[in-house]
Amino acid sequence: MSSAPFGTMLTAMVTPFLENGSVDLDGVQKVAKHLVDHGNDGIVVSGTTGESPTTTGAEDGETLAAVKDAVGDRAKVVAGVGTNDTRHSVELAQQAEKVGADGLLLVTPYYNKPSQPGVLNHFRQVVEATGVPVMLYDVPGRTGTKIALDTYTAAKEWDTVVAVKEATGDLSRTARLVDLGYAVYSGDDVNTLGYLAYGATGLVSVVGHVAGSQLRAMIEAFLAGDHAEALRIHTGLIPAFEAIMGVPNYGATTAKAALELLGVLPNRAVRAPLLALDDDEVAELRAGLAAAGLL
Repeated sequence: MSSAPFGTMLTAMVTPFLENGSVDLDGVQKVAKHLVDHGNDGIVVSGTTGESPTTTGAEDGETLAAVKDAVGDRAKVVAGVGTNDTRHSVELAQQAEKVGADGLLLVTPYYNKPSQPGVLNHFRQVVEATGVPVMLYDVPGRTGTKIALDTYTAAKEWDTVVAVKEATGDLSRTARLVDLGYAVYSGDDVNTLGYLAYGATGLVSVVGHVAGSQLRAMIEAFLAGDHAEALRIHTGLIPAFEAIMGVPNYGATTAKAALELLGVLPNRAVRAPLLALDDDEVAELRAGLAAAGLL
């Protein structure tokens, strides 16, 4: 595998919904094409930002197929298959392989807080269920469990485990993970330069819904050694980082509202327990995106 097995600039894509709450497959394809047209060489489907806790397995398969059809070979498509039910994650992984996913995103099981041997057993069962390359996802702020370095060491014994989406906030662990042989992706937009400084190879973004080209340029500048240019781009995007990720009601909600402001989506509908941004929140989002030169 290359040092960036899933591309360097990926966005964890929203799952558009119609006003009646069903998945908008036309909207799925429109967003996917928008992302690839604006700097993304990878897309993550059915991750947290895709509201995967509220979508069915069948919907995940339909969404993945729609994205694959929309982007063809223009981008790597990574399917989120992480749940807190190992059996269900295995089913999702096998479905993703049949649909043609280029990779699997496998988050630590959430809520039930397994031990490290339990985490490793969960990963093993999902990894061994397919031959698809895997990106592990460590986000203890959402899962309640941080992946131990010993667990990473053991998981690297499986040939298809090639990457990590790192969102612990412990940037220095990146160097250890690179030493173990992982391609590391920042899982936190605002900390991407820090992750790159420790050896990361790219980004799995939320802000990439509206700033994919800029973020890709920032990554490429940093990796080419032009750190001043990378910092300049980062600094210009700070209002967007704050508007999309620095507010209480953030993530799928702010990303969908941003896409609505850009005219990519006709609405900002989300599924409960999330709530769509209200008009005041949209006004604040609009101001942040405008300050970053994105509107």
